[in-house]
Amino acid sequence: MPQPKTLLLLLLTHLTTTTAISPPSLHPRQSPPEKGLHDLFLAAGKSYFGTATETTNLPDPLYQSILSSGEFGQITPENSQKWESLQPTSSTFTFAAADQIVSLATQNNQILRCHTLVWHSQLPSFVKTTAWTPSSLTALLKSHISNVMGHYKGKCTHWDVVNEALNEDGSFRPSIFLEVLGPGYIPLSFQFAAQADPEAKLYYNDFNLEISPPKAAGAVKIVKLVQDAKQKIDGVGFQGHLTVGQLPPLANLTATLRQYTELGVEVAFTELDIAHPTLPSTEQGREQQGVDYVTVTKACLAVEKCVGITVWQFTDRYSWVEGTFPGTGEACLFTRDYERKSAYFALKKFLEGVVGRNGTAGNGTAGKGGSLNLTAAGVVPVRSEGERVGAFGLGSMVLVVFSAFWMVMEAL
Repeated sequence: MPQPKTLLLLLLTHLTTTTAISPPSLHPRQSPPEKGLHDLFLAAGKSYFGTATETTNLPDPLYQSILSSGEFGQITPENSQKWESLQPTSSTFTFAAADQIVSLATQNNQILRCHTLVWHSQLPSFVKTTAWTPSSLTALLKSHISNVMGHYKGKCTHWDVVNEALNEDGSFRPSIFLEVLGPGYIPLSFQFAAQADPEAKLYYNDFNLEISPPKAAGAVKIVKLVQDAKQKIDGVGFQGHLTVGQLPPLANLTATLRQYTELGVEVAFTELDIAHPTLPSTEQGREQQGVDYVTVTKACLAVEKCVGITVWQFTDRYSWVEGTFPGTGEACLFTRDYERKSAYFALKKFLEGVVGRNGTAGNGTAGKGGSLNLTAAGVVPVRSEGERVGAFGLGSMVLVVFSAFWMVMEAL
C-alpha cells in the first residue's frame, strides 16, 4: 500500500492537472455577449467604451466578473483619486486605494482615465481652511499635481485636470482657487499637469454642458483661456448626467460637441448616466432611456474627435444618483441585480447596426465597407470571462491544495 505522502502527492498531481474551476453561474441577461460595448465601439472607430468603478465595489464577485469580462475597455476611479482621498493632510499622500484601480486596469488591459486634480469639492480641510497667499496656493497646486501625476505617470491616458469650474450661467464657480488666484488657476493647473506627465491627455470636465448653452459657452472660454496662456489642453469632458426624455435634439448635441473640436481639442462623454425623473420607472420610460443612450452614442459617432464614452457605474447597485437625488434613478445600463436592461440592448443593437455583426462597417459612421481587423488596428484583445474566472479559480485552487499538502506532510 502506498505511503500517506505518496497518496497525497498523487492526489495533488491529479487535481492540478485535470480540474478546472468554472465561472459563476450567470443569468442569461447577466452573461457577457459575444461582442461587448467596448469592442463594438472600437469597431465603430472610437477609442473606448468604459465605466467608472471604485475599490469598495471590487469585493463583489459578480460585479468584478462583469467589469473584467471585456464589456468595458476603460475604467475611471470614481472617488479614490480626488484630493481628499489622495492628500488628506498637507504632508500625507495615500495612494493605496487608487492603486488598486490602476492594477485592475493593467490586469484587464483596460484604458485608465484618471479623475480629478483640481475641484472645488471633496477637498481636505487643510485646503479649505488655510489662509493662502497667491504664492503659497500656487506652490500647493504644483505640489499636489506633481506628486499625484508623478505617481501615476505613464499609467493614466487621460486626466481631468480641472473639474466643474463653472456656474450654470457660464461664470466662474466660487472656490478657494478662484478666490486667491483668480481665473488664472485654470491655465496654471494645466501647466503643472503638462510638466508632470507630458504624455497624458489633459481635460477640462463639467456637467450640463449638453443642455445649458451659457455653461457650454463658458467652457469654450476656458479652452481659449488655457490656449491663450500657451498651455496644453487636449479635451473637454461632457459628464453626461442626464434625465430620461430630457435630452436636447441630436443635431443640437452634435453641434455642442463640435464647438470644442473646432478649437482643436477632442471631446468625450466622461460620466454618462441617464436617470428616470421618478421611480419606479415605467415601461415607456425604460424604452425612452434606451433611445436616449443611443442618442448620446450617435452624437459621439457623428463627431470625429469624440473619442469615447464612460458610464458612471454600469449598475444601479452602485450608482450615485438615488442617494444624491432621492426619488430619481435607475440611471445605469444594468439593474441592481446585474441584468442588462432594455437600454443596454437598444444601445448594443444600434452599435451592431453601425459596424455589422461580423465586424464589417454598416450604414453608420464607421468605416467605408470591408472588414475591420481589430488586431491589425492595434486593439489588445481582452480574454473572455470564462477564461479569466477559470484561470483565477485554478490558480487559487492550486495554492490551497499545495498549502494543505505541505501542512499534512509536516504532520507526518
